[in-house]
Amino acid sequence: MKFFWRIVDLIVGGIFVYAGVVKVLDPVQFANDIDNYKTLPWFASVRLAVYLPWLEIFCGLALIFRFLYRGGLSILTVLIAVFIGVTIAAKMRGLDITCGCFGHASKNWNFSTHLVLDLLILLAAVVLFSRVRRTETS
Repeated sequence: MKFFWRIVDLIVGGIFVYAGVVKVLDPVQFANDIDNYKTLPWFASVRLAVYLPWLEIFCGLALIFRFLYRGGLSILTVLIAVFIGVTIAAKMRGLDITCGCFGHASKNWNFSTHLVLDLLILLAAVVLFSRVRRTETS
């Protein structure tokens, strides 16, 4: 069972490293993607576009290498939860957006596909987090 959880660590960490690298390679496009949600002023979107991908990469690497694991997992769990909330809010406001999380690979996905994938990632992160808490209290 330990092997299974390690694979989940690698998958979740790998997803965030990949998503972060894609965004680092095109920060202007990522700033535009953030701005499409119409929740932040442009200058905040630009700052997020510069710093958020690096945070995703470092936290993803924390899961992969199990260094500062709990902190990285906590941050990624909050990031994906906030993203799901913002995405649902944008959809409820009638905004037709693509998140750009995975670069051009995800541009043609519909809202349902994005939401299901994000919920699965959130579920995996929450399960990993609860597993870490159980292990630490035992």
